Amino acid sequence: MPELPEVETVRRGLTPVLQGARLSRVGINRPDLRFPFPERFVERLEGATVQRIDRRAKYLLMPLSTGETWIAHLGMTGRFTLDGAQLGEFEEPAPIAGKHEHFTACAVRDGAATRIGYADARRFGFMRLIPTDQVETHPWFAGLGPEPLSAGFSGAHLIQAFAGKTQNIKVSLLDQRIVAGLGNIYVCEALYRARISPLVAAGSVSKARLERLATQVRDVLNDAIAAGGSTLRDFANAEGGQGYFQHRFDVYGRDGQPCRGQGCAGVVARIVQGGRSTFYCPSCQKR
Repeated sequence: MPELPEVETVRRGLTPVLQGARLSRVGINRPDLRFPFPERFVERLEGATVQRIDRRAKYLLMPLSTGETWIAHLGMTGRFTLDGAQLGEFEEPAPIAGKHEHFTACAVRDGAATRIGYADARRFGFMRLIPTDQVETHPWFAGLGPEPLSAGFSGAHLIQAFAGKTQNIKVSLLDQRIVAGLGNIYVCEALYRARISPLVAAGSVSKARLERLATQVRDVLNDAIAAGGSTLRDFANAEGGQGYFQHRFDVYGRDGQPCRGQGCAGVVARIVQGGRSTFYCPSCQKR
């Protein structure tokens, strides 16, 4: 599914159109996505003004003038469209119209109207309406760790969270209670940049290396956001552009290829941890 940089890129692309816009002509063409649409979903969105567009982990959160927050999760193939245009280029084309477009609305802002669509060929995405004053305590959000790009995420946080932890550091970093929204791709990339083996126990990593890891997590996410996301096969950003960060991946998806580290003669390896593929350089990333 799209990772944090992809969702953040979509958020930034939708903000100029949706923030401050009044919703009208809302429609859905089926009763459910991954889960049923909320009861009276169309009626509750009609006439509401979107106050802003936030992101928490991989969720888009849009507080409304009605006192509710519109929650959207992209699942695997979910994507928003603007005025019916395909948003980006895909390695594997996925339909964004017809029976695969499940939600539409008109966003009116400063006298201009934009047609918003949401298509989801696999229907693993979902939408919800939650009272705004209950979002932080909702089960989806209450147990999440700090955002990796926030001031709450630091080497000190990792030191405390990993103290005494015998689980490997790769799987530990994917624990949303420790870091919110950090996914498989960017964990691999951050560990590589920090030269930390994904096999090492989280609690055994030195404070200095965890400080460096926290910095690399932020840097790799910021690099991906600046590039427009990683443009994996089902991702497109909300401004119609294709990101290029995937072409700069150091280890992800590069198993069997030479390590890009200066002076390193190693070869990128792939292993499976916690049911997910891990890519790393055994030469550079020592235990």
